[in-house]
Amino acid sequence: MVDQSAVAVSSTDPSNAPSSAPVPPNDVVDVTVHPLVLLSAADHYHRVARGTRKRAVGVLLGTVSRGRVDATNSFAVPFEEDSKNPAVFYLDHNFLENMLHMFRKINAKERVVGFYSTGPQIRPNDLRIHALLKRFVPPETSTPPVFVIIDVRPDRESIPTTAYRVVEEVDSTSSGGGAGGAKTSEVHSTFAHVPSLIGAEEPEEIGVEHLLRDINDPTVSTVTSLIKAKLSGLSALTEKLVEMKDYLEAVVEGRMKVNQEIVANMQTILNLLPNLNVDELVKSMLIKTNDMHMVIYLSALIRSVIALHDLVNNKIKYNLEEGDLEEDRKNKTAAGKDAGKKGDKGEEEKKEEDGDGEKKEKK
Repeated sequence: MVDQSAVAVSSTDPSNAPSSAPVPPNDVVDVTVHPLVLLSAADHYHRVARGTRKRAVGVLLGTVSRGRVDATNSFAVPFEEDSKNPAVFYLDHNFLENMLHMFRKINAKERVVGFYSTGPQIRPNDLRIHALLKRFVPPETSTPPVFVIIDVRPDRESIPTTAYRVVEEVDSTSSGGGAGGAKTSEVHSTFAHVPSLIGAEEPEEIGVEHLLRDINDPTVSTVTSLIKAKLSGLSALTEKLVEMKDYLEAVVEGRMKVNQEIVANMQTILNLLPNLNVDELVKSMLIKTNDMHMVIYLSALIRSVIALHDLVNNKIKYNLEEGDLEEDRKNKTAAGKDAGKKGDKGEEEKKEEDGDGEKKEKK
């Protein structure tokens, strides 16, 4: 079961967490995912589940300090689940133990901090996988493992990670009729949202820059790249607004519980919006828009004139070249005719000489 009211609004800013308040020993403040984890998860998905409805599951390794989880490494785990029966799944325990043993030989500081899934949504088996993975967490660790969904879809514009932690909730229900009925309490686990970040150390940043050098050069700023960045930002903003709208509609219809923290964040966002109904602002926006359109119009006009000028120059050059070629053809034809006439005259003279020689021999 998932606490949807706790995950309706995704927050990736760690400043939302109270820094001055003491952090409980078993609480998670935020989760930082490093680039190596993202690359490993994407490679795992493309090797195992690309083009199917399956998902890839792996283990996150890293460190924990004062409730802040750093996922610096990961490895894939053989995982299968039944599409018809969600309660049936398979996770290779022996493989997981062997991999952990080998990773401890390489870096003893890294330990199990959670697990990842390519989702893109929470599945019923995730709580069972979380309970299974708690057995591999060191006993002296008080911070529970986290669950991170890494969305590998290429059309996603926002941060591809969403982090959760497991919390226990108590539901009290009355078993008897009327107000004097006996109340029973039931404890169940749910997923609660945790702020997620994308962080990297200096060597990781250098490696990522080398990988992306052939794909995108951040030092080159063109109009196309700027427009693409604007569209990407607007698309992410639209996605978040639609998510907020769906949450508010679900609260009004009674399908979700009201979360006062989410409502307060929405109110803060709306309070920060500027007032666009001021006459001076409207006038300045119109003037700025007209100036920009004038520059665009003049640029298009100048570009058309230059294109026509190049076309005319090209036509003139082509005609001159055609004229030179035609003269060369005429000169070659005339030279061929003169050579033919000279050859005919030489043959006639030779015939006359041969005829004179024959007459002399007869005499």
